[in-house]
Amino acid sequence: MVMRVAETILTRIEISKDYLNFSAGHFTLFSATERENLHGHNFRVRCAVTARVGEDGLTFDYVILKRALKELCDALDERVLLPLESPYLRIERQDGLVLAHFAEERIPFLDRDVLLLPIRNVTIEELAPLLLGRLRAHPEITAMLPTIRAIKLGVSSGQGQWATAQWESVSA
Repeated sequence: MVMRVAETILTRIEISKDYLNFSAGHFTLFSATERENLHGHNFRVRCAVTARVGEDGLTFDYVILKRALKELCDALDERVLLPLESPYLRIERQDGLVLAHFAEERIPFLDRDVLLLPIRNVTIEELAPLLLGRLRAHPEITAMLPTIRAIKLGVSSGQGQWATAQWESVSA
């Protein structure tokens, strides 16, 4: 008697479009006394989703994924990104300003220009898991999660410099 083992073949769909980007200002915090000067990057985002191909010959509707990724990028575009969870930076709002207190510095920004993020530092290694979590929480993506085995999301701050975060289904 020959035993047959059930086989599952998975396919990975990779989305890397020119429009999946955002331009943002930031400064990296190295210690309680050292930071970069304020500067900006043209960040890029890419995503790979692993799933089983269904009976209809599709893994999932790519349009939904591309739209969700574009929304994530648009939310960060043309903003100064500041970390809310840094042990080195204290954020204060006052009279239409966001004040970033670092060491002996008081750095003012217009409130409308700032996006406060629940991260420790504005680095690609912090942005990748943040965006992955936001992607997974997106209502249209949440509806697809039962069929998805893994999601890998990358953020780049420059040519050849990427950080990636990955989620894998425990029920796979």
